[in-house]
Amino acid sequence: MRTTHTSAKLKGWMQAMLAVLLTATLVACGGGGGSSNSNSGNSSSGSGGSASNGSSGGSLPPSPTQQPIAANAANTVQITVGHGAAGVINIPTVSVTICAPGSTTNCATINNIQLDTGSFGLRVVGSVLNSINPTLLSALPVSTIAGSGAQLAECARFADGYTWGSVRTATVTIGGETTASRIPLQIIGDKAASTTPAICSGSGMSENTVSDLGSNGILGVGTAPNDCGATCANPATAVNYSNYFACPNGTSCTRTAVPLTQQVTNPVASFPVDNNGVIVQMEPVSSTGAASANGTLVFGINTAGNNTLAASQVFTTTASGDLENSTFNGTKITAFLDSGSNAYFFGDSTLAPCSQFPNFYCPSSAQTRTVTLVGLNGVSAAADIGILDAQTLFASGSSFAFNDLAGQFGNNTSFDLGLPFFYGRYVYYHLDQTASGGPSPYVGY
Repeated sequence: MRTTHTSAKLKGWMQAMLAVLLTATLVACGGGGGSSNSNSGNSSSGSGGSASNGSSGGSLPPSPTQQPIAANAANTVQITVGHGAAGVINIPTVSVTICAPGSTTNCATINNIQLDTGSFGLRVVGSVLNSINPTLLSALPVSTIAGSGAQLAECARFADGYTWGSVRTATVTIGGETTASRIPLQIIGDKAASTTPAICSGSGMSENTVSDLGSNGILGVGTAPNDCGATCANPATAVNYSNYFACPNGTSCTRTAVPLTQQVTNPVASFPVDNNGVIVQMEPVSSTGAASANGTLVFGINTAGNNTLAASQVFTTTASGDLENSTFNGTKITAFLDSGSNAYFFGDSTLAPCSQFPNFYCPSSAQTRTVTLVGLNGVSAAADIGILDAQTLFASGSSFAFNDLAGQFGNNTSFDLGLPFFYGRYVYYHLDQTASGGPSPYVGY
């Protein structure tokens, strides 16, 4: 999922699906398949698709087979795909510890935080914090607007809805890495629904609870160090496009400009050492799905012995990680690699939508599609993805990890390589460090 622009995820879907399965789920987001020119273990001679893959006839591309390293180093944390907090398919989750500023005891460790490479910053459902540690939320200082003292809140908008809540500061620990100081994060759902600005509530459904969000929160570790950047920091653009709102006395919230230092921050950028990016490593899964899947999130790229850059192709991107010069079916599109989407999402009129789940594709035979990814550095690579009948995949009712799941995006200008693309791969995200004279953002695999 991505804030303020494209993304897709399937959460309410899963709950609806469970009801159907009782007689016969998902939030739209996911992906898999091999790249046609991977050569560092990123692809293999995996079996192609056939009738045994859930469709009659057709074929699938080779599946990548890289295995994640053990999550036992300080700069690692385990990734889990399974039932999770709300029974949503293809939701990768990690555990995050939040502490009140200056305290090592007033803390809460929250499991089932969605790992999202398509957004930036940490967002935690407030009711979950209260259930784990009732004293913590009140100990997290609410950020305020300099000069007015108005409380700061954010409306983070995604493709399928929005989260609304206050911006507070906390010390964050993930695996063995802790932010060097307190950082801003969003507390989801801690403000009354009546305070929600109209521009926010008009963005789709509210996702301020665990059941609506599909997880206990979102950890955005994409290529940007902040979740809005110059757009929200510049008053000229913030007046129309800012995610942030000034709320005098906690109400009457109006859009406001916010300096970078007060914007919800990618925690990785605030780690003392392994702070220039992440590697998402997921184990391979069967083309027909698996009950669960594990992986490892590695912090830093070329900063330690276990995070060497070994990608077969590296694409420089926009600040938000987009590959704007990519092509699909002869058309220029914007592509992005998004672990927060639980399927591949793109427009293709030749693929039949499912009758029960029209947001997903249900081809009568296994399918392969190719998207050509092109970086700002001119690097180009063809990535092959496999697609199977979603209704057949969902029929077991017990599988939560799928690498051949695809759905409709609603337009033909974007291509979302969701979580299915990550299975069996090491996917690299280098943060945008150009503001400090460092490297441009890039993704690689």
